[in-house]
Amino acid sequence: MSDILTERGDGILRVQLNRPAQKNAMTSAMYTYLADILNEADKDDAIRVVLWHSTGNVFCAGNDLVDFLKNPPRPGAFPQGVLMETFVRFEKPIVAAVQGTAIGGGTTMLTHCDFVYAVDSVKFQLPFINLALVPEFGSSFSIPARVGHLRAAELYLLGEPFTAARAAELGLVTRVVPDADLLTTAIATAQKLAAKPSGALLASKRLLKEPSIRQLKAAIESESKEFMERVSGPEAKEALSAFLEKRPPNFSKTTAPVAAK
Repeated sequence: MSDILTERGDGILRVQLNRPAQKNAMTSAMYTYLADILNEADKDDAIRVVLWHSTGNVFCAGNDLVDFLKNPPRPGAFPQGVLMETFVRFEKPIVAAVQGTAIGGGTTMLTHCDFVYAVDSVKFQLPFINLALVPEFGSSFSIPARVGHLRAAELYLLGEPFTAARAAELGLVTRVVPDADLLTTAIATAQKLAAKPSGALLASKRLLKEPSIRQLKAAIESESKEFMERVSGPEAKEALSAFLEKRPPNFSKTTAPVAAK
């Protein structure tokens, strides 16, 4: 798939989002393919670490909304859910290099990485509320666990952009680096990890993740139920239509669906 490129060498699998004209927005096929890439990497003893970055000046704009409206999440195995489960199971370190913007899933997917380097100009955003939707990728658990309820509420309930410096302050970014140093910094970390004893490396990551796995899985399950309920409701239809039509949404005549049980 040309939308995601891979390259391997010296124990490192480089995974590169490659839709710069579409701001590296994720389609259903891309979610499935990325899950397949990670599942194969997890089984390949020659791969010790994943380095994740993007082509162009945007890391990831989240869902491709045109594709999303054609293929919304449905009960059963859906592409975003398959990738969520893959991230939860994935045993090897993931190093991400982030430039430009990381919106929605472009931010929440990063919560499953072990190192996140970002340039100073990056704008992060969790705009689910603006689309009448809810958090995803288990971030309704993982982000409050890192930053606390009040800060998480600011990020999610207002849905406004925040800077790389703020992301680093909140513990969502490992380090902010100069533009020219972004990829070299991420590569250097990946090389250091690839040189570590692999058994101890995997065991250490597993021990770091283990205490939160059950809560993360529960959050993903609850989010998915709620997300599916919201995405078919009148609020989301109005919000998504307004976004595509480049107009302000009008929620005065919409009625929210009953909360998922």
